[in-house]
Amino acid sequence: MKKILVINGHPDQESFNTAIARNYVDSAEATGAEVRYIAIGELDFNPNLQFGYRKRMELEPDLLKALEDIHWSEHQVWIHPMWWLGMPAVMKGFFDRAFLPGITFTRNNNGISEGLLNDKTGRIITTSGDLSEHEYNEIYQSSGLIQLKNGILEYCGLSSIQVDFIGPFQDINEDKRGKWLERIRDVAKTDSVPLKREA
Repeated sequence: MKKILVINGHPDQESFNTAIARNYVDSAEATGAEVRYIAIGELDFNPNLQFGYRKRMELEPDLLKALEDIHWSEHQVWIHPMWWLGMPAVMKGFFDRAFLPGITFTRNNNGISEGLLNDKTGRIITTSGDLSEHEYNEIYQSSGLIQLKNGILEYCGLSSIQVDFIGPFQDINEDKRGKWLERIRDVAKTDSVPLKREA
């Protein structure tokens, strides 16, 4: 079975992002994948990296469990709304607090960073309130995606990261929402195909 971790970065558990996450989880489990789920907004932790890297803060139990799931996974699905061209504050705080040196990346003797999540693939699902994918890419140069995909996930070793952009929501009626959820279910089935490993 493929090990999939779904991470919902929306703080509102009644959001469309949560519907996306649930549809993905249900579809992946139906194909036989082993799935774990993290709703960042429901975790109990301080999202403020108060001392930067100068002084280590103790990781709360919820962060320790989340990191266990992150290292357990073979494939990660990060779902979040785009707010001010980026992720919600609680999701950014999750990365600040949990993705630390020695945990998700390290630096060698030459000062070069190396990811510690090298055996994992990923998918990013972003929802947008008022921007189309074209506007996001052309006008804003996919700034939030660059932060998450290149600056965090690939930096920490993930590879083959697929991206799905849903928006603008002002143009999405119930019929279109249903079609998007159907597409998410199909994506989950594709993602659930076990990784081919060399003998």
